[in-house]
Amino acid sequence: MHNFGESAWHLLEQSRAQIAKLLNVLPSEILFTSGGTEGDNWVLKGTAIEKRTFGKHLITTAVEHPAIRNSMEQLEQLGFEITYLPVDEHGRISIDDLKAAIRPDTILVSVMAVNNEVGTIQPLREVAQVLTDYPKIHFHIDAVQGIGKGIQSMIFNGRVDFVTFSGHKFHAPRGIGFIYAKQGRKIAPLLTGGGQERNLRSGTENLPAIAAMAKALRILLDRETENVAREQQVKRLISDHIKNFTNVTIFSEDNDQFAPHILCFAIVGVRGETVVHAFEQHDIFISTTSACSSKKHLASSTLKAMDVPDNVATSAVRVSLGDQNTVEEAQRFNQVFDQLYEEFKKITA
Repeated sequence: MHNFGESAWHLLEQSRAQIAKLLNVLPSEILFTSGGTEGDNWVLKGTAIEKRTFGKHLITTAVEHPAIRNSMEQLEQLGFEITYLPVDEHGRISIDDLKAAIRPDTILVSVMAVNNEVGTIQPLREVAQVLTDYPKIHFHIDAVQGIGKGIQSMIFNGRVDFVTFSGHKFHAPRGIGFIYAKQGRKIAPLLTGGGQERNLRSGTENLPAIAAMAKALRILLDRETENVAREQQVKRLISDHIKNFTNVTIFSEDNDQFAPHILCFAIVGVRGETVVHAFEQHDIFISTTSACSSKKHLASSTLKAMDVPDNVATSAVRVSLGDQNTVEEAQRFNQVFDQLYEEFKKITA
């Protein structure tokens, strides 16, 4: 109740209001979390707990982030039933499959906005249109990879109920994030205690990180059009160059069905971690598909769902572009690629 506490509270609510204004939603619809993993867990498990008397069936896709996939598996162990929608060769779900999967006891549909491994944009508007006929089903979008990429109108489509965001994806500190929770939709809290975030997410708020995240989001969206155009240009420069090589397979296409900042490709016959470390020697840092799974040396779950053969999937790497990458860096990447490709010929021969 003292002045320091009041000042902290006002900064917290100013940050919430700024984020809400930037996304054209209500301040009461913004709830702070520790990041994307907590947000995904909260929406899925919170919905399952809140709506368990109405049904125990949830729908998601076969290419979700582990925060979704592992949460669904945990819910299965607790007696819930999960339908995993298959994807086509581009990593996109079929709307007909979604329609066929919906049951009277379905309580949630969770679909990622942008795939974190290959960059596929899911048909969010079409999903929203289907779910318009099912107003009692919670519709959740994992938008961790989708913020600031020119697809906000697809994410906030009028039907969506919950959206997950992670601050470090747009230059906020690590360990902070938020969810959008539509007014009137209910989910059970996972963290109980002191009653912060309207009794929905207890725990002392990470105020410095929250304030930084609000500012980072403003900077990101102020420059969104310029940033997206540059990311598309950099991605295209690299993609157009490497596609001319015999043993290269590109999974991230250059069209409006793929995000501008993710380029996934494979030099077939060379393991992905080998490629990553080779580029690292030239101060170019890329990843083996999902950063969350890269240390496990596993073939991409997304590529497996796309029916990519194991020998190709284990060669896949991911170039993740940001708003600060430049054309000059793309040109440098291509130069290093040429050099490394010649060296890798000894492996692929």
